[in-house]
Amino acid sequence: MAKLTHLDSEGRARMVDVTEKDVTQRVAVARGTVFMRSATLSLIKEKKVEKGDVFSVARVAGIMAAKKTPDLIPMCHPLNLTSVDLFLTAQQNPARVEIEAVVKVTGKTGVEMEALTAVSICGLTIYDMCKAVDREMSISEIRLMEKSGGKSGTFTRKE
Repeated sequence: MAKLTHLDSEGRARMVDVTEKDVTQRVAVARGTVFMRSATLSLIKEKKVEKGDVFSVARVAGIMAAKKTPDLIPMCHPLNLTSVDLFLTAQQNPARVEIEAVVKVTGKTGVEMEALTAVSICGLTIYDMCKAVDREMSISEIRLMEKSGGKSGTFTRKE
């Protein structure tokens, strides 16, 4: 089993020292799903949600969240992200919005947490904008799909 890097030799929480790590291009892809009623999805697609264009607002929220990740997750390093893209896709059977975040940086540590945070906040924003018409929405399946760069190499989820 791999060693937990956010604990020191005495088991105390710490921020990982990345001083000696190489600067590489790092990319992380995360996905999640917001399940909802078909009528709710129709309102989103037709841009008839009273709070505004759900996809546009959720996309901006996800981008902002990726940039604020170290303010939310205690041990994350502040990073100068070079790219954050969010892709939202409406799907039927069951009615849902699929969210994908692609986050990039050239740096000494990865962007997995930034990608996962972007997906999470994007999903929460969809929920917030549509809760007046559908309180039974659920946000699920938030997961890292792939990451590349750095000493640990490439990870690709087998789905």
